[in-house]
Amino acid sequence: MSEYQILSKIEGPEDLKGLTQKELNQLSSEIRDFIIDNVSKTGGHFASNLGIVELTIALHTVFNSPNDKFIFDVGHQCYPHKILTGRKGLFPQNRQLNGMSGFTRRYESPHDFVDAGHASTSISSAMGILLGEELQGKFNYIIPIIGDAALTGGMAYEAMNHLGHLRKKMIVILNDNNMSIDGSVGAISSNLSKMTATKSYQTFKHFADWTMLHIPFIGKSFYSGVMRWKKSVKTFFYKSNIFTDLGLKYIGPIDGHNIGELQRVLKRVKLLEEPVLLHVITKKGKGYKPAEEDPGSYHGVKPFDPKLGLLSSPSSKTTYTNAFTKAILELAKDDDKIVAITAAMMTGTGLSKFFNTYPNRSFDVGITEEHAVTLASGMAIAGMKPVVSIYSTFIQRSIDQIIHDVAIPRLPIVFTLDRAGIVPADGEAHQGLFDISLLKSIPGMLILAPSTEREMLWMLDFALKHNGPSVIRYPKDYVLEEDDTLSKPLVKGQGVLYNNHKNRVLLITYGELVKDALLASNMLTDKGFDTDVYSMRFLSPFNKKELLSTIKSYDMVVVLEDGIIKGGIGEEIESLSRNRSQSIYILGVDGNFLTHGTREDLKKISQLDPNSITNFVIEKSDEVRHREVVERIKNKW
Repeated sequence: MSEYQILSKIEGPEDLKGLTQKELNQLSSEIRDFIIDNVSKTGGHFASNLGIVELTIALHTVFNSPNDKFIFDVGHQCYPHKILTGRKGLFPQNRQLNGMSGFTRRYESPHDFVDAGHASTSISSAMGILLGEELQGKFNYIIPIIGDAALTGGMAYEAMNHLGHLRKKMIVILNDNNMSIDGSVGAISSNLSKMTATKSYQTFKHFADWTMLHIPFIGKSFYSGVMRWKKSVKTFFYKSNIFTDLGLKYIGPIDGHNIGELQRVLKRVKLLEEPVLLHVITKKGKGYKPAEEDPGSYHGVKPFDPKLGLLSSPSSKTTYTNAFTKAILELAKDDDKIVAITAAMMTGTGLSKFFNTYPNRSFDVGITEEHAVTLASGMAIAGMKPVVSIYSTFIQRSIDQIIHDVAIPRLPIVFTLDRAGIVPADGEAHQGLFDISLLKSIPGMLILAPSTEREMLWMLDFALKHNGPSVIRYPKDYVLEEDDTLSKPLVKGQGVLYNNHKNRVLLITYGELVKDALLASNMLTDKGFDTDVYSMRFLSPFNKKELLSTIKSYDMVVVLEDGIIKGGIGEEIESLSRNRSQSIYILGVDGNFLTHGTREDLKKISQLDPNSITNFVIEKSDEVRHREVVERIKNKW
């Protein structure tokens, strides 16, 4: 920390209070250098954090955290906040197992008030905290900070509509690094914006109102006439926007990189006894030129050399996302009814090439998963073949629409769920653990899980021809290499069997976990436990007769679940086999939310890595043998 002259002395927000403007400006530069130095080593959210440095400093100098509470929407931009609230030393372990979270976490600091991760929630959370504190006689500033992208989510407008209705004193900060909003026009309007935030203006306004109302005989009518004139002038020079229509006073836009201006405006806005939206303009990636020029690529980064920037590193391995990209492009060549829909995740879901190739068949609807699903239902009704690509964690937001608008009318829509199962780095809010349990209970829903690139193509083709809704789920990982078993053609409802020992142990799994199962199978076979692997392919519905016929030949069956155990595939297999003699066990995520770490680290926690699977089978085999001996003794006597 010796190279950070100001930052090295900052242990909490109180240390900012006595700094001069010059020192605060130097601090902003040091925070940027700190973020570049640390995130380039660990990876993490980069450009958005570089863009919010001055705003975060201004907030912590004008308000008093943790009494006053800052609610960062999503949490992508919370690094400067963490740096200023005593967590500089945790950054070398950012997003690593047992290390600091990349998002705000209540367990991590008294300065974090919401466990963030999903978009558009901050204003609702802030209102809840505000109302809850008011009911207890507490009156602190509760300040949600929301980005322009998160404002595409309808939940933010639901909250602002409620806030405008209640007229509660709250400052909503719009951190705008891209969005264009109709605002003020001309010098008069600009001066009005500055004046309405000042204490002197508020004092003068109250005095003028009182004076007009108390003019003998004509006071009320004169006041009404002046108010009508004021409204007409303001309407002409000061355009309304969606925020004013929702009942919030709109102030801005202001420069989000000028600490002095931010402080002055925030101090004035504190005086207003009504809901305010403060529109702050920031530059994503500020202070690091490559990120300023290409903020999208620098949104979330892997470790990189800051001197060289992000370098494309060709890999001989294919990710599941890459496999999906190739598959949808291949199938769309010969079928002009295939359309792609995503919710602000075009790059992450691998749809960029499709959007460039077929712009008229591509729809990015912003952070509106519910709308995306019902939009797809309308397209299906019109005869198109929608492919809705969303991260598994975000499909949770649209379960009602999937049931009501897709499953009930049995519409042929394909949902491709990226980041399904165990997800590295981003922690609890981004795990894709629930999609199987949530979706397989929906009547008529087809769920598939590819292991290889070829299976991805086959399954997408199968799903597009399916007369009803379907899901293809896959993790943030690399596809398995093709082999003779996985290259067997797709048969509806059936999986494929490796090895065919048919006596001791069967590992049942799907998707990328087939790799771990095969490695464990080899380890177990070397130890004298002949072990086969069954890749399900079809998770729901699956051919129950075929699967039961397969598992009846084994003493022990272990289901490996890339998701939560409760409501998963393993429980269904266990219930089908309840009256059979063999022992059935399930390994997966059991009764807890998975934290942040690498996918391999998180597999170990869930006993899904090859070593854990091997040790589990050996341990349970001993128990099975013991029970068999006891049973034989009982039968003998």
